[in-house]
Amino acid sequence: MAKAIVPLAEGFEEIEAVTIIDIMRRGGVEVTSVHLDGEFATDLVLGANGITVQADMNIKNVVVDEYDAIVLPGGWGGTNRLAEDRDAQRLLKEFADAGKWVAAMCAAPYALHKAGVLSQRYTCYPSVEEQIRAEDRVDEIVVVDGKVVTSQGPATAICFALELVRQLVGEESHKAVREGTLAAYCPE
Repeated sequence: MAKAIVPLAEGFEEIEAVTIIDIMRRGGVEVTSVHLDGEFATDLVLGANGITVQADMNIKNVVVDEYDAIVLPGGWGGTNRLAEDRDAQRLLKEFADAGKWVAAMCAAPYALHKAGVLSQRYTCYPSVEEQIRAEDRVDEIVVVDGKVVTSQGPATAICFALELVRQLVGEESHKAVREGTLAAYCPE
């Protein structure tokens, strides 16, 4: 079974995090949410819109060899924390160096950029590219470039997670979840 971690940092975008976890689990991916260590070291993580989500474990306990992907939801508050957190940045580099999937949406491609693992071709929430490399941003719902997957924002979260299901589990599972969630607007 494919396994992924989803880091939750205070200020994360709730729609994105919950959608990523839900869709990937429906598709057969074992998802573990992790919280940061340090100042906000608690398994209860406050999102950007005042919704608290309980994370499964501390980011310090992640063993890269046990997972196939690291997937970051956006939200500027959470993204900035992930971009500055040593453990999150270390894990992004370790996943990329090991040839594993690295994914981020909305503002979170900025955290990939800070770690030096953002692909050449990417997408993100409009205006975030000004903090990265504006000339390389493409206006697509989901972009897959090598082992890096990026997406634009809350409304694209289902499509983003479905693409991760496709990459981690396969076309059959992708199709079943896509049809089961009525996500016909997502790219095939």
